[in-house]
Amino acid sequence: MSKNSVVKLLVVDDEPHIADLVATVARYEGWQAVTAHTGETAVREAAAFGPDIVVLDLMLPDIDGFTVLDRLRESGTMVPVVFLTAKDATADRIAGLTRGGDDYLVKPFSVEELMARLRAVLRRSSGPARRHSVIEVADLTLDEDTREVRRDGELVTLTPTEYELLRYLMRRSPGVLTKAQILDHVWEYDFGGKSNVVELVISHLRRKLDQGREPLIHTVRGVGYVARRAAR
Repeated sequence: MSKNSVVKLLVVDDEPHIADLVATVARYEGWQAVTAHTGETAVREAAAFGPDIVVLDLMLPDIDGFTVLDRLRESGTMVPVVFLTAKDATADRIAGLTRGGDDYLVKPFSVEELMARLRAVLRRSSGPARRHSVIEVADLTLDEDTREVRRDGELVTLTPTEYELLRYLMRRSPGVLTKAQILDHVWEYDFGGKSNVVELVISHLRRKLDQGREPLIHTVRGVGYVARRAAR
């Protein structure tokens, strides 16, 4: 999405008044917004509308939000997804992020906070304009122009949040980053201890980048995380 293009938002919620409220506020900000009230409709709208970001309820009358997200990913789109749901348990938050969501907001919610989170996710997804730059840590490369990540030449697919966290680790390598630094840089707000979101995304990155290879993402106990070769 270019800086001058209009943001396209898909709002999926089985409560029409909530979906319409979010869509109306988004349109007031100059975005294009469409709504869907079932999971199957959401999948069809996503294919036809091509959203830049999706607000997705977990509890839908046909297929659930997780299945909708799986369908979107299977179609090849890595569109950012923010879950909006009445489920407030930590396990549900972790599940939402584990399945590839980029953020998680619990009902009842503030529309202003939701819009702020959507803007933050979009910033992570598009990234600021910069000169072409490739960051390297051992055999791991991250191209800031194409947003491609490769390990030993093999392309690795990341969500926008995973990409931004990895980019931050690689840019600061071999320095160690605290959880607070990562939360402030990547999410731009504090989860208030309600979710181990940093550990969760780090775990995803390790599975995608380190599995079967020399580990590059390390935990420094009592301090934080670092991207570098293991000390020999």
